[in-house]
Amino acid sequence: MASKNTICLWYDGTALEAAQFYAKTFPDSAVKSVYHAPGDYPDGKKGNVLTVEFTVMGIPCLGLNGGPAFKHTEAFSFQVSTQDQAETDRLWNAIVSNGGEESACGWCKDKWGLSWQITPRALMEAIADPDPAAAKRAFDAMMQMKKIDIATIEAARRG
Repeated sequence: MASKNTICLWYDGTALEAAQFYAKTFPDSAVKSVYHAPGDYPDGKKGNVLTVEFTVMGIPCLGLNGGPAFKHTEAFSFQVSTQDQAETDRLWNAIVSNGGEESACGWCKDKWGLSWQITPRALMEAIADPDPAAAKRAFDAMMQMKKIDIATIEAARRG
């Protein structure tokens, strides 16, 4: 049964490539269906991949090959909660080494311009510490990072 709510992500002809990357990189992710255009359209020809149904960590998505008119921005991102440094490193490195780019505070972009927050659970626990001084130290440490380093966050939290 199809979801009533699906995230539609706009691509410039690369929806299938992106969906395949997400399916390979993230658990509980898959390419479900590929639909080809039944006729010519403004940014493509009959037979081109028009849309791709896929999931990213269980979230239903539709990749639309709509052309160059719209680009992804940081106003939308996937936040991925990671268990440990190994998972954080694996996902971050997969995105960045595949033509992506690093940003600040655990954010990075994939090669299609889609933003990802690779967020260790330990970070969220640290900045929500009931001790305001411990939370601030962890937060200040995070503000200096690109990829999150859990050991540094935990050390800052402890003081």
